Amino acid sequence: MKIRIGFGFDTHQLVAERPLILGGIHLDYPLGCKGHSDADVLIHAIIDALFGAANNHDIGYHFPDTAIEYKNADSKTLLSACLNIVQQDGWKIGNIDCTLVIERPKVLPYIEQMKECLANILSISTCDISIKAKTSEKLGFIGRGEGISAYAVVQLCQ
Repeated sequence: MKIRIGFGFDTHQLVAERPLILGGIHLDYPLGCKGHSDADVLIHAIIDALFGAANNHDIGYHFPDTAIEYKNADSKTLLSACLNIVQQDGWKIGNIDCTLVIERPKVLPYIEQMKECLANILSISTCDISIKAKTSEKLGFIGRGEGISAYAVVQLCQ
């Protein structure tokens, strides 16, 4: 059995008049992530980790922010397309481990919903997805509530 590990990262600025979407779930918060698509930092980090493990470029290569067809795109659709690409190369997801770095809102009440949403898209068990949330202890742009970052590690098997 061949196993590969991929690492993904994304960060976005928080702005008014945008919905906050994390892991495919709308969170009740007055600010949302600024970006070309829906700017779901968690899904974007997972996509980069999947493409990295499969040695198949990155999110910007497959879904460029200069392409009009990805303007306000639903990141769940991008994740599904990413999975198809990775599966065409013969890879299966072993597990996913993610960390959101966000000062507010608190995401603990949404984590199970995020896991269920991601598991449905990826056709894996929620037991194979870990999502953790951390603050930056009020330090830096995240601590000031100006943005969010996400990290993801994916194990692929062939």
